[in-house]
Amino acid sequence: MQKKTNFEIISFYKFIVLKNLIKYQIILKKFLIDNKLKGTIILSPEGINGTISGINGFVPEFSNFIFSVFEFNQFDSNNLSKSIFSPFERPKVKIKKEVVPLDKKILERKGKHISPREWNDFVKKDDVLLIDIRKPFEYEIGTFIGAKNPNVSNFREFKGYFDNLITKNNKKLAIFCTGGIRCEKASEYLNEKGIDDVYQLDGGILNYINNIPEEDSLWKGECFVFDKRVAVKHGSKPGSYSMCYGCRMPINNNDKKSAKYEQGVSCHHCFDKLTIDKKKRFAMREYNKNRENNNGEQGS
Repeated sequence: MQKKTNFEIISFYKFIVLKNLIKYQIILKKFLIDNKLKGTIILSPEGINGTISGINGFVPEFSNFIFSVFEFNQFDSNNLSKSIFSPFERPKVKIKKEVVPLDKKILERKGKHISPREWNDFVKKDDVLLIDIRKPFEYEIGTFIGAKNPNVSNFREFKGYFDNLITKNNKKLAIFCTGGIRCEKASEYLNEKGIDDVYQLDGGILNYINNIPEEDSLWKGECFVFDKRVAVKHGSKPGSYSMCYGCRMPINNNDKKSAKYEQGVSCHHCFDKLTIDKKKRFAMREYNKNRENNNGEQGS
């Protein structure tokens, strides 16, 4: 039996003033292609953000390349994990106005960061309000015990949520997200509004579940990740969710029991929203994919 190849995955970001983004885009894309790396890197005038996968051992060379090109010596934050497959299909390098869309550019990382080791004791304090600043579907898959769900679908909407919260809250704020970068933006926004007692989980949920034993953890459920793994558990082990290819929402085994679920076509999230033409097109796509897979197996 052929041994499965293991892949490493690095998620990272760095706030740094960047110019000549097209030049960097070309340099990075070439490096990814030449080294058979896959994933997405976002470049913006305020910095770099990305998640990249490759064969075991690629991370030091990749990191040193990034440090050399952009002339800094460490990421603001990075998380490492492993997978038995590459969770990305191709290399992408995108140019955007911001690394995270909040209509608020920041030039350096200035927030107050709480390490995973200190997090549990901090969020249990009576004068701390714990807020999950991710999207509602991410919250439903997993979150910290006692965390509030702002229930907003777009990260830009958090400005309105926080503006309302500021007038009603007199507690310290403990905020968290997947890898930490959304918290950097939220923390900066709150600081400019005069709220100084804002603390964020350093490295986000991924850093926490990679470093805190499950028996000591306040995290319950799984963490959604923006790639083919869909969700991960403690230690970044594979989760139980898959992706609906009709709407790109995560679904579990119970969701697949719904009469509205059809492999590769729809789920309970999107069945009533998809047109008949789209369902037919998705069904044909699934049929062709299965036929190609079957032909490949027969020829092997």
